[in-house]
Amino acid sequence: MKQYLNQLFFGCIAFLSIHGVLGQIAPPGKDVVKIAEKRQIQSSVMDSEIQYYAYLPNLYQADSLKEFPVVYWLHGSGGWPPGAIDMLSKRFDSAIKGNKIPALLVIFLDDNKRESMWIDWKDGSVLMETVIINELVPHIDTTFRTINSPKGRILEGGSMGGYGAARFGFKYPNLFGAISMLNPGPLQEVLIPKEAPLAGEVKAQATLDRVYGGDIDYFRTNSPWVLAEQNVDAIRNQVKIRMILGEMDPSLSNNQQFSQHLMELKIPHTMTLVPNAGHSPKEMFTNLGESYWEFFSQFLAE
Repeated sequence: MKQYLNQLFFGCIAFLSIHGVLGQIAPPGKDVVKIAEKRQIQSSVMDSEIQYYAYLPNLYQADSLKEFPVVYWLHGSGGWPPGAIDMLSKRFDSAIKGNKIPALLVIFLDDNKRESMWIDWKDGSVLMETVIINELVPHIDTTFRTINSPKGRILEGGSMGGYGAARFGFKYPNLFGAISMLNPGPLQEVLIPKEAPLAGEVKAQATLDRVYGGDIDYFRTNSPWVLAEQNVDAIRNQVKIRMILGEMDPSLSNNQQFSQHLMELKIPHTMTLVPNAGHSPKEMFTNLGESYWEFFSQFLAE
């Protein structure tokens, strides 16, 4: 009997450990820090698994009837650096618990280091835009309790992810209600490799060839610059936009020109210039402090 009880006890411990339950139990008086959980969908468009990471606030389990807004976070070139998703999850978790922003879900998108530019490639070998728009967003809305409208969807991204956020937001203003760009790029109307300020000529040319088929017109047609022109009325009337730019970022001039382009189109947006910050989102967060959260709280309060 004793042996049976021992086996039962350790069997229960093993079960709880495997299913992550023990990791969710906090010591008395100590709050649990929530981080994103890795998930995936099977994409019929690309005939492969597409992974993403989902952060759910404590209130998601506590209130089984409530629907939540969603932040879609797009990474930059090279994919997610080690620890970046945990760091961002903890930032959002802390902001929610500190009542700086309402409870929301954060979906960290992942292109599996395809250097996808968050676009459908001209040769059709990578269809990341179609996967996100036609497969992943509907999957999120059916899997989780979300606010299924533009008022419940925010795009945010840094560098290449800022470019992707701008593209999705300007191309699909009836799907996304807010766009937050951190040192986005490339936001210029035309990609000229020898003038690429951050990637450099060799990498920019390789990206132009691989993603856009070496076709400048394909780059231009799919650029946030042109998409803003095409959907100017819808964007102007219903999409909240911010740009956060590092004072020392090599892409600063191109991004300021893009901001000027939006002003000429009479598209309301804010542009924040962060002193002593380069291309690193971490530097931006450090310098912005609590003001970083105002964009989210204001949009979700509207």
